[in-house]
Amino acid sequence: MRDIANKLGVSSVTVSKALNDKEGVSEELKDKIKQLAADMGYRFNSVARSMKDGMSYNIGVVIPERFAGANQFYLHFYEHLSKVLDSHKYYGILQILGAQDEEQLVLPRIYHEKKVDGFIILGQISKEYIELLQQTDVPFLFLDFYTDDVDIDSIISDNFYGMYEMTNYLIKQGHRKIAFVGNIYSTSSIQDRFLGYYKSILEHHLKLKEDYVIPDRDRRGIFIDLQLPDEMPTAFVCNCDHIAYILTNKLKQMGYRVPEDCSVVGFDNDIYSAICDPQLTTVEVNVEEMSQAAVKSIIQKVRNPKYTIGRQMVKGTIIHRQSVSAIRQSV
Repeated sequence: MRDIANKLGVSSVTVSKALNDKEGVSEELKDKIKQLAADMGYRFNSVARSMKDGMSYNIGVVIPERFAGANQFYLHFYEHLSKVLDSHKYYGILQILGAQDEEQLVLPRIYHEKKVDGFIILGQISKEYIELLQQTDVPFLFLDFYTDDVDIDSIISDNFYGMYEMTNYLIKQGHRKIAFVGNIYSTSSIQDRFLGYYKSILEHHLKLKEDYVIPDRDRRGIFIDLQLPDEMPTAFVCNCDHIAYILTNKLKQMGYRVPEDCSVVGFDNDIYSAICDPQLTTVEVNVEEMSQAAVKSIIQKVRNPKYTIGRQMVKGTIIHRQSVSAIRQSV
């Protein structure tokens, strides 16, 4: 630290703060100090730091099993979290929460073995499991969902406004018969996306038909066969890209053309939006910004148990592709 301090003309205390990501040093100077340390061949000894501080410098990233199978979105999210954690000299330990463990209220083994300093819960868990987490002494926050408990910190995409904007876009393209695809009782994200869709429908004085709200999964989060209404919509607003991909294939099997006969839009901008034919118009979730906010918050909570951020929303962006076509209204 003295060698680095002498080269940069700062104090050893400043170097120590920068290398340990403590307050009191600007981000620009921190980066300069860390870069010089790397150029001089210094490497951070995480084992020594753990022994000194009595901390593991690991954060558990818990993903419920139902979101980790075919859903590449959350695994992609975990990759971003791991990179951001690594930049703060933390490790991200992925923990898949099995359906049985969630139902029987079994905490992850990494908790009992004290291998983590905190948890990022990625994907909605049951109310009973949340209550179990609240009984532990480990700080945690929710990522990509929230509950009615205002005392639990959560970071979410602005699902409501994103789907509100998307539905407005479809209406501007001339669509009036617009269905929503998603189980509105499944997660807070799907509920908010439905409410954004519904607000747009109300503002344009369109009638919401009961059979235009199409469930896509059961109470366990497992996808079910999509039951389409007798009177076909001209556009489908899907709660996620995976379901939009499944729906597009189903429509084509039934003889419909996308987007000529039916427009289809999704949400997330994950791999399914790219492999779908045609590629999906969707709302891109800002995974990078959400990951940065989650990591910053959980580290602060580890250092200060009283630290709180409440509910933080990150805006998404509509990505326009080939799955939407404009239609003319009859006079």
